[in-house]
Amino acid sequence: MNRLSSGTLETLPGDVIRPAYDRAAVRSGVVHLGIGAFHRAHQAVVFDDALHAGDLRWGIVGASLRSPQVRDQMAPQDGLYTLLVRDGGVERRRIIGAVGKVIVAPEEPQALLAALASPDTHIVTLTVTEKGYRLDPVTGTLIEDDPQLAADLLSLESPRTAPGFLVAALGRRRAAGLAPFTAISCDNLPHNGTRLRQAVLALAHRHDPALAAWIEAEGAFPETMVDRIVPATTEDDVAALAERLGVEDRAMVKTEPFIQWVIEDRFCGPRPDFGAGVQLTAAVAPWEEAKLRLLNGAHSAIAYLGGLAGIGHVHEVLALPEARLFVESLWDEAQTTLTPPPELDIAAYRRDLMARFDNPTLRHSTRQIAMDGSQKLPQRLLATISARLEAGQGIQALSLAVAGWIRWQAGRDDRGGTHVVDDPLAPALATCLAEARTTAQRVAAIMGFDVVIPSSLAADDRFGAALIHWLAILETQGALAALARFHGEK
Repeated sequence: MNRLSSGTLETLPGDVIRPAYDRAAVRSGVVHLGIGAFHRAHQAVVFDDALHAGDLRWGIVGASLRSPQVRDQMAPQDGLYTLLVRDGGVERRRIIGAVGKVIVAPEEPQALLAALASPDTHIVTLTVTEKGYRLDPVTGTLIEDDPQLAADLLSLESPRTAPGFLVAALGRRRAAGLAPFTAISCDNLPHNGTRLRQAVLALAHRHDPALAAWIEAEGAFPETMVDRIVPATTEDDVAALAERLGVEDRAMVKTEPFIQWVIEDRFCGPRPDFGAGVQLTAAVAPWEEAKLRLLNGAHSAIAYLGGLAGIGHVHEVLALPEARLFVESLWDEAQTTLTPPPELDIAAYRRDLMARFDNPTLRHSTRQIAMDGSQKLPQRLLATISARLEAGQGIQALSLAVAGWIRWQAGRDDRGGTHVVDDPLAPALATCLAEARTTAQRVAAIMGFDVVIPSSLAADDRFGAALIHWLAILETQGALAALARFHGEK
């Protein structure tokens, strides 16, 4: 079967939305580091909207900092791919043309530096996960024993890390008399702009204090919050789309109708006239906090408890009345810790979240959400628990979710099935738990794992007691029993 490409666009069915702009006239105003499914279903769509609106400055150069997989998917397709938006029985297909090319950084570091240093580039976006910033999660300083960062500390001739590429490119721009670009982290991290700025300034200062001072004075690292559910694409998805389109699309992404991008209105150069789905604001933190503690906190809870019960997808977990009631209880706990902006109606937001979770066509995998739990729990659940305890409030639902994460580390669900604990700290967590023989010992071991659990929270006996209670039930009776027991004790 032929691949989706510029040459096969005209053969597509009539209901498929195609680029309505001249792709040959598009300039690459955006470089994205960490191109993957989420970027293709989120930020790339926003910039594609700008191109459709007639502003042709906002094409994208995508970059993979590790694998050639996305490049190999997109290059034979001239950068084109299908955005498949599913809502119940309704399916809308749109071809996104904003991505002009994809660079694999380890293969072509100089090409990526040239794109970042180009006068056409005004915005750099990143989805590199928390690991990509090379910052210690506790101290906020550079992880100097990271091999790739250690190489960038020695030389930036051929960078290896996201901060390395940004610093090297900003150095080139300064030398050429160009303004810096606006660097926008799109990772699900609290204070993501601040973290990116810290990493860039720290690395720049090690190489050239004058460059660091210029970046600090002239650059911009706005805080952002992104939201769109983007499940992993399967081979069945690719095959089904090929049947509908008549061409094969190896780079397709599937998603939901909802899209949200909240950006601090702090740019150091041009930006698009953002349209639907984008909100510029003076303060991102209240929006970010609501998303992390409601959407992401519930997602993690569903992933671990549903995954332990052997349930594969979010909507299947929420088909259980006890799971649905548990999520509402978790939201009740989290909501008291929020200070939402006037534009954010929390009651309506919760209803929208439940409707999104219920969307059966997304088939959002519990195992996919369970990945990298050690990186996600501090902002999704632990910060909420700390706030509740400081206010003298209960933490039962939140503690059951954290107990689910601890139980997940065993690598076995309640049905006897095994799973890989896909987490950068999985070996360290396994070592931490290896000598623990009882539930109380396992909780004590986790409480001493200060890379994840803050010392102030670990010292709180209320949290420890709640974890021991719920972990014991999970270990002896299973996740479904724990959910049923939760409502009996609530």
